[in-house]
Amino acid sequence: MKAILIDDEKRARISLSILLEEYCPNIEVVAQCENLAEGVKAIRKYKPDLVLLDIEMPGHSGLELLDFFDENEIHFSIIFTTAYNEYALQAFKFSAIDYLLKPINPEQLVEAIQRLEKQKQKLENYTILKENINNGSLDKIAVPSGNSLIFLDTSKISHIKGEGSYAEVFCSNGTKNLVSRNLKNFEDILCKDKRFMRVHKSYIINFEYVVVYNKSDGGSLELESGIHIPVSAEKSLSILEKIQIIKR
Repeated sequence: MKAILIDDEKRARISLSILLEEYCPNIEVVAQCENLAEGVKAIRKYKPDLVLLDIEMPGHSGLELLDFFDENEIHFSIIFTTAYNEYALQAFKFSAIDYLLKPINPEQLVEAIQRLEKQKQKLENYTILKENINNGSLDKIAVPSGNSLIFLDTSKISHIKGEGSYAEVFCSNGTKNLVSRNLKNFEDILCKDKRFMRVHKSYIINFEYVVVYNKSDGGSLELESGIHIPVSAEKSLSILEKIQIIKR
């Protein structure tokens, strides 16, 4: 499998090249590039299977790479190498994009390569990642729905219901969107925000819309819309603590 490394730090490129040679002998590094412009030229020339791409580089961010290619030209997968903060890492997970946190761990590198070989990533995933990182906060998230990318104001999300590998996102204006992400993906990115909590194996709720907590019959939460959300028994204490914090 042919690979190209794009990173503005020479030391990082050399280190990653050595790791690949030692731990991933099936990967052939055909080019090393110090900026996005060089990377784009190398991709067109060598047509790699894999691009290992730093995000934070002078001039162009690594997130702009796909802007230089038409959809039918993208026959390579991307693994991002990054030193990004915690929020951005949640955006990676939500977007189902592989990333390696610097300094790169050899075992994680091998695992990322193995995942890549098993499943090709979708262009849609890169778009979601780019939008969510560019937003830079949890004020708005981009989510996939059918052939569309929907932008949701997180303050207007009342609750999310998990349906296997999909989730239904319900908003305060009465709209709902079926999204091709499971509930765990939403939990990873939204529940860092104190407004949100996974209260049941099938539900995440926004406490801003909770009006009643009913502790009888196993426990449930009533939202402003009148919908009742079941509560897992082990979440009862956490819910009471959350209500205390939210209502202060």
